[in-house]
Amino acid sequence: MRHARMLTCSLAALVVLIVGVTTPEAWAAKKKLELEISRIYWEYNSSANDLGVHVSLDGEDWRKLKIINPAGRTIFEVEGHGPYRLLGLTELFFEGAEPNLDDFPLENLLARFPEGEYRFTGRTVDGDAIAGTGQFTHAIPAGPTHVVAALNGTSLVISWNPVTGPPDGFPDLPITIVGYQVIVGSFQVTIPATTTPLQVTVPPEFVASLPGGQNLFEVLAIEAGGNQTITEGSFTKP
Repeated sequence: MRHARMLTCSLAALVVLIVGVTTPEAWAAKKKLELEISRIYWEYNSSANDLGVHVSLDGEDWRKLKIINPAGRTIFEVEGHGPYRLLGLTELFFEGAEPNLDDFPLENLLARFPEGEYRFTGRTVDGDAIAGTGQFTHAIPAGPTHVVAALNGTSLVISWNPVTGPPDGFPDLPITIVGYQVIVGSFQVTIPATTTPLQVTVPPEFVASLPGGQNLFEVLAIEAGGNQTITEGSFTKP
């Protein structure tokens, strides 16, 4: 019996030696968090004929993150150092280079960014995994047409025709427009695609803040998959 008790004590000591140094907090599995935003999408400028990929993400105090394409290849990676390693980051938005399609063939650019699910994976400052996914399509809308800007007293009215398909020469994929965005100086507004008529009135206070002479503006068509296309316009303020 004495030998049995000694064996039991020895086994208990061995267990303590192996696991006793691990705190209950360390036994708990690390959390897996979800990014609040993980978007990847095309932006085409129909006026300049250039096309590029944009990325927007947001999550809880992450310190490193990478983006993996549908083929499993890492196409982007970022990691905070110094104070950013300790404090972390939350939001990140960046635009890829937007080559002119007269110089960089469309089919080559689309091939570099295939359709499918893009995975966002990383670590928070606490060591937790953080992840998200973004569905990326080649359904790129045409730019709004018949874009007109007219000064109406101290206001500015911008109108355009609806977008129903892709630009000429782009993949012939179904296009579903969910909204339009108008940007004039510091003024920016997004309206549903069902708005009738398709127009936006820029209030007098924003018009007053614009310089005299020619001013540029943009009207964007936003597709259900997140891709968007710009048509540029201009008007002259007296």
